[in-house]
Amino acid sequence: MKLYKLDGSPPARSAMMVVEALGLTVDAVDCDLLKGENTSPEYMKKNPVHTIPLLEDGDLTIHDSHVIVTYLVDKYAKDDSLYPKDIKKRAQVDQKLYFDATILFPRLRAVTYPMIAEGLTKPTEKMLSQIEEAYSMLDAFLSGSKWLAGDSMTVADICAVGSATGLNHIVPLDAAKYPNVAAWLNTMKQQPFVKSKNEPGDTFLGQWIASKLTSS
Repeated sequence: MKLYKLDGSPPARSAMMVVEALGLTVDAVDCDLLKGENTSPEYMKKNPVHTIPLLEDGDLTIHDSHVIVTYLVDKYAKDDSLYPKDIKKRAQVDQKLYFDATILFPRLRAVTYPMIAEGLTKPTEKMLSQIEEAYSMLDAFLSGSKWLAGDSMTVADICAVGSATGLNHIVPLDAAKYPNVAAWLNTMKQQPFVKSKNEPGDTFLGQWIASKLTSS
């Protein structure tokens, strides 16, 4: 398998974490958005949406991180703990995957993309309030369980952690206000694959965001 990725990208890190969690081997290929490598003719032919990550497994190409991680578990995992086959349990996981896809990560991208494309140096009040709202939703989801979707860790947790740690660089998480999120993040950060595949890229992303933001 070949995985096109960028360490600073939370979606790419989701795929990287699941690859490691499953003990798989992939040919990892860096694709630098800051250099426009994702809009090269060769890459655009593979993925007209020109996003990362991108997985190639034989004759199959997948360009969405949430589909990549569920595909990898369905095809290669020894059990279904990360993505349950039970239809009700899977629905709970899918809900939280879509939450990451439609709320968490887009609210991070709403800030970082204008930094790249438009030279944004200060998030608007609306951007900041939407991040606070996302924290509130995440905290509510975690109010009845230490995990996002059920009684054990799933791909929903793995996909969401990269987005959540990224948002923290823009609006630092108030642990007193969002205790469930703080506890969940602490638990996730102890996972070996989070330490090895999320932490370095998240550190880079944080440094990059800090270099772009102004205090005025």
